[in-house]
Amino acid sequence: MNTTARTDRTRSARAIDVVIVGAGHSGLAISHCLGQRSIDHVVLERGEVANSWRHERWDSLRLLTPNWQNSLPGYAYSGNDPDGFMTMPEVVEFVEGYAVRNSAPVITETEVTSIRRGEDTYRVETCAGAWMSRAIVIASGAFSTPAVPVLSSSFASSIAQFTSKDYRNPTDLPDAAVLVVGASATGLQLAEEIHRSGRSVTLAVGEHIRMPRQYRGRDVQWWMSSVGVLDQTYKEIDDIDRARRVPSPQLVGTPERTTLDLNVLQDIGVAITGRLVSASGHKAQFSGSLANHCAMADLKLNRLLGAFDDWATDAGLNSELGIPSRPARTRVDDSPLLTLDFKKAGIGTIVWATGLSPDHRWLELPVFDRRGRIRHDGGVVSPGVYLMGLPFMRRRKSSYIHGTEDDARELSSHLASYLRRDH
Repeated sequence: MNTTARTDRTRSARAIDVVIVGAGHSGLAISHCLGQRSIDHVVLERGEVANSWRHERWDSLRLLTPNWQNSLPGYAYSGNDPDGFMTMPEVVEFVEGYAVRNSAPVITETEVTSIRRGEDTYRVETCAGAWMSRAIVIASGAFSTPAVPVLSSSFASSIAQFTSKDYRNPTDLPDAAVLVVGASATGLQLAEEIHRSGRSVTLAVGEHIRMPRQYRGRDVQWWMSSVGVLDQTYKEIDDIDRARRVPSPQLVGTPERTTLDLNVLQDIGVAITGRLVSASGHKAQFSGSLANHCAMADLKLNRLLGAFDDWATDAGLNSELGIPSRPARTRVDDSPLLTLDFKKAGIGTIVWATGLSPDHRWLELPVFDRRGRIRHDGGVVSPGVYLMGLPFMRRRKSSYIHGTEDDARELSSHLASYLRRDH
């Protein structure tokens, strides 16, 4: 009976060359490239096109990349504000427009529940039936599950806790002081927004990457692209595992193209302290390494700006650019806060800006390392299994919208070769 049931399910499954999981910009980019090669495929999306951009971002968020930089294979920004930064509704419109223009074979409201390997195909189970495919592309997003530390459960239940995925705007929060944990791009933006809503904010700071919005009159992304930093490949990096876990740079996209860093936050009244290391009830303890983390971030920033200056000199562009400068060092109190009593400080909320990670629990293949991360070589996981959209997957720019094009073209070429060999 079990054998018959399995056979019936196999017969009822729809057959196709490639199943792509996820209709965000990464999944649509490789769909475009497969379509150009006339490879039969389908894109399965658990919600709507650009679902994460629609439903899993806070209200005021804008892209960190300027509009002139945002492009996908065969598609680019065409609005009248090339130096601006897209809001989330604008990102959704951009990605939706791409799907429509390409007539992408997307099936929405179709959640993938498991993927297993058969004899010579992959069986993809969904809430709306099964597919049998010769290859799969996992493009379900790098930022799905909040990476909240275990110690979060040690706080008193009366303290409200939000993640960057839950948070939408300050009105969601209780009328009390707030501890924001994490000082990458997300943590800084939320700390500023919450503080400007009238709440007292303390920011717990660990390792971070300091970055100016503009340098010598040009956007920092212009520098990163021109100098070639964003095009560095994973094979050029000695410790690619470490590079893939580096925090996102402290950037914010605003109409004024302002810089946001720890000094700016302190200027408006946000208190900074070290990395959160332990908790019990209404009390928290922080690391004494704040000064070291800030000094290291300053050092790396100055090295990067020095590389920009050297490149500008070699390229003969100094006369076209502003004068080289260096930002003030990050200010740190001689005796930063090491313990915090939430009751005395009036803190009623913690916002975890400690990052997001992929959710691949439905992938029933032996492709995970001991930490639960998918092992891959530049997006190639195993015969017929590919990834798209993870940080530094093939290049430093892989997680950006514009970074998907090169990755999609290269992986679609590899996939096409695999299908020819497998035929």
